[in-house]
Amino acid sequence: MQRFPTWVEVNLDTLNENLEVIRRAIAPDVEILLTIKADAYGHGAVQVAQTSDERVDWFGVATLDEAFELRKAEISKRILILSPVLEKEIPSAVDNDIAVTVSSRDFALAVSDYANRYHRSAEVHIEVDTGMGRTGFLPDEAETLVLDVAGLPGVRVGGLFTHFPESDTDPGFTRDQTRHFARLVRRVRAAGLDVPLIHSANSAAISAVPESHLQLVRPGLVAYGHQSGGLTTALTVRPVMSWKSRLVQVRRVPKGRTISYGRTFTTARDTVMGVVPVGYGHGYPFRLSNRGEMIVAGKRVPVLGRVTMDMTMVDLTGIAPAPKPGDEVVLMGEARGETVSVDELARWAGSISYEILCGISKRVPRIYLRGGKIEAFKTLLGVIPNHIGA
Repeated sequence: MQRFPTWVEVNLDTLNENLEVIRRAIAPDVEILLTIKADAYGHGAVQVAQTSDERVDWFGVATLDEAFELRKAEISKRILILSPVLEKEIPSAVDNDIAVTVSSRDFALAVSDYANRYHRSAEVHIEVDTGMGRTGFLPDEAETLVLDVAGLPGVRVGGLFTHFPESDTDPGFTRDQTRHFARLVRRVRAAGLDVPLIHSANSAAISAVPESHLQLVRPGLVAYGHQSGGLTTALTVRPVMSWKSRLVQVRRVPKGRTISYGRTFTTARDTVMGVVPVGYGHGYPFRLSNRGEMIVAGKRVPVLGRVTMDMTMVDLTGIAPAPKPGDEVVLMGEARGETVSVDELARWAGSISYEILCGISKRVPRIYLRGGKIEAFKTLLGVIPNHIGA
């Protein structure tokens, strides 16, 4: 990794191990939809899909272009766009056998109109809002609307699903949602509609609310080795990603000097300061100014002053042996028994782990590891197989 000043390491073996943990936590006949929206939470959607293809049944994305990225990479696995798409995107989704979410009757009519006109069979998954308060049919109208959608020409209802807003913090509310959803499913089936896939469980619910597994689970954050909201569960997973950099300068700064933009930090003593080539332009949050910590030589070192677009300063005073340019810095991950977790970064930044992971810029190269070796690099220039060495 000497050729990159700042980089992310993605351990593909760990990803597969986490998926095996999830598989063991559910019944053998329950399918898995791996959520890989937002570039697989910053890990790299294509690489994650190629690695996990044999271990999952579906991939879940948020936009049509995310689905096309997978198709362009010759990923043939079934894809569900979990978020609503625009009506003008319906033809592209239907023609490429990409399942779309229906959360309004007007959208369902538009899908039917296109599919019927061009003799297509459009797969849809109908969303029911049991408490998320975002999109989907409301429970008091859902039964009628679900049956209406199922009766539309050209439309094939492949799934019926709901989403949990608090499965990581309020399992009781989630169980209430599960019961309401189950009653709806029973009524729909009693009316003669046999929906192939009923699904609801996200990462936290897979562990916290087993009755929500139904016929398909939708792991996201837990597949990448993190617990939603810091929830401690029985799923023993490990982080797939670590974020690293290198010192580009080490200098002595006398007592009383100010550091970085805004002069928000003044040295209280003679200080050994390190400059790390990472900043908010890489996705390292500005709110970690005077607040964050990194790891150098197995020791935590505090951020000094404001995080800038391309550089962040840290206090190396007292670190032995004396740090020098080129030494490794861990922004997120483990080094010599010390760890900075994504949850810590999120807490310091007043954010959530999802935002930290998704926010790591594409200017930060991804290094893909398998079997302890570098398999490929992903940079702004594209994916580069590791045939030229690190």
